[in-house]
Amino acid sequence: MAKGVLTIKAQPSYKDIPGVQYHFGSDLLDRVRQTLNDKIIFYEPRRPSTDLSSRGGRQSYIAVATPTQIRPDPELADHYFCDLKNYLDFVRPVGFREGGSYYESRLQKADGSTNRGQFGQSVRIITDQEFDAIFAAGFADILSGAPSPDDPDGYDDDPLVIDRPLVELTTLKPFRDRAFRRSVRQAYGNRCAVSGLAILDAKGNPEVQAAHIRPVRDNGSDSVRNGLALTGTFHWLFDHGIIAIADDMKILVAEKLLIPKLRSMINENGSLNLPNDSTKRPHPAFFEHHRNKYFLG
Repeated sequence: MAKGVLTIKAQPSYKDIPGVQYHFGSDLLDRVRQTLNDKIIFYEPRRPSTDLSSRGGRQSYIAVATPTQIRPDPELADHYFCDLKNYLDFVRPVGFREGGSYYESRLQKADGSTNRGQFGQSVRIITDQEFDAIFAAGFADILSGAPSPDDPDGYDDDPLVIDRPLVELTTLKPFRDRAFRRSVRQAYGNRCAVSGLAILDAKGNPEVQAAHIRPVRDNGSDSVRNGLALTGTFHWLFDHGIIAIADDMKILVAEKLLIPKLRSMINENGSLNLPNDSTKRPHPAFFEHHRNKYFLG
């Protein structure tokens, strides 16, 4: 087993489902296989799509996960799926080079410049020390309990007591819940995606909750793209199938089950409020699962 960095574009192919499966070609098979049942970090490159002229990717490490198994793609020769568990977005994207230093030693040449040959590899094996450094940078606010600088209505959490290796934190529910909640709230600006409400208490703590679209009990991931920021009432309505979301982001309602007063609180345009950052918007596959299994309309 070995830890690795896997490159994933901001606008991945439709076969990449955030936090669920990673699609790749046979040229990467040996290196992906080395990481099975260990830990991987996802890296977003400069090109956000397969268009060679595209630009705008964050060039940052963005998430951590555990690869569990490799399956052949039955529809495309020499391609595979890597199934994932324990996926978690970093609260802060981590640049591949910060403070003049590279997190991956192989990316730096002896003269201090970037080793573009190594950088161009879609899967790279890294050391435990490199993994820990990237992980700690990505979750620094969670580990310290500090408000996030990316959240203008920052709120305080008590610092977590860390009494085990960082790599084990990805399996701990308190850590995962806190990181998922922070990422979803930030993505939606502490505003309910269904009603548009943004309620803060005297300390700046948001009322809005982080809801999973595909529930964890159904193997739903803690990817921000499987999350919605919802007030407590609309979180309950969503979990119980009284509201759902269509592929075009229109809000669906089980009219016979929703009282008129709550119906009037839904966004006037009938659509979901989405994050400004397109890389954090919900993936349609998660809404499809929710509609098929839970929606009562």
